Amino acid sequence: MRYFIEIAYDGQPYHGWQRQPQSISVQEVLEEALSTLLRVVIVVTGAGRTDAGVHAKQLYAHFDFSNLFTEKDLKNLQHRLNRFMPPSIAVNRIVPVTSEAHARFDAMVRSYEYKIHQAKNPFLNQHSYFFEKELDVERMNAASQYLLGKQDFKCFSRSNTDVKTYLCEITEARWEHNNTELLFTITADRFLRNMVRAVVGTLLDVGMHNIAPAHLKEIIASRSRSEAGASAPAHGLYLTAVKYPQKIFNLDGRR
Repeated sequence: MRYFIEIAYDGQPYHGWQRQPQSISVQEVLEEALSTLLRVVIVVTGAGRTDAGVHAKQLYAHFDFSNLFTEKDLKNLQHRLNRFMPPSIAVNRIVPVTSEAHARFDAMVRSYEYKIHQAKNPFLNQHSYFFEKELDVERMNAASQYLLGKQDFKCFSRSNTDVKTYLCEITEARWEHNNTELLFTITADRFLRNMVRAVVGTLLDVGMHNIAPAHLKEIIASRSRSEAGASAPAHGLYLTAVKYPQKIFNLDGRR
């Protein structure tokens, strides 16, 4: 039987989602907790790979287990997992899905947020990027419009990545300004490695009047990472939502 597990985590203590040979990861902590409680080796597959220091408000992973849990069993497992795991990781729910459901490949839409604060605040140090320089948010929003649609975003991708295509369809990209805090929201069908942080870094260049908003078109067309801005720090980035087709939760006759 296959199950989806929804978690949230503070990425600061971890070297990203994916298991690393000599560094602690979210995947490792989750797999060890499930394996201990279920008394069998459990391997989980995540919806995506967040980098070291990146946070998640919602991330799904799937795992297989021979038993068919009742709704009460799943609530009990969720409760036990939350007691077993560190405070930096929360299990929000566990749900049965169809046997072919895949946390990564069935994801239709993903959303990220990037947080910036411009007044020194000791309580935000690990969860928002402190950026003192003045920013023109109107220009940043104008530039964000050039991101919309289905395009080749190789210019924002980490070098030497093993993807087959750099095409992504971005449906939302906008900045919100609230006093001394800025929030960037971006939604797409898929994202490349380091893509959101590279986009944010480039838009910060626009906000500082280093480049014009329309120059984003030339950067995208170049397909060159060196043409885009520096990556923004990881600790300001949050994976906020992953959406799936409803059919994978419909188990009637498809266990």
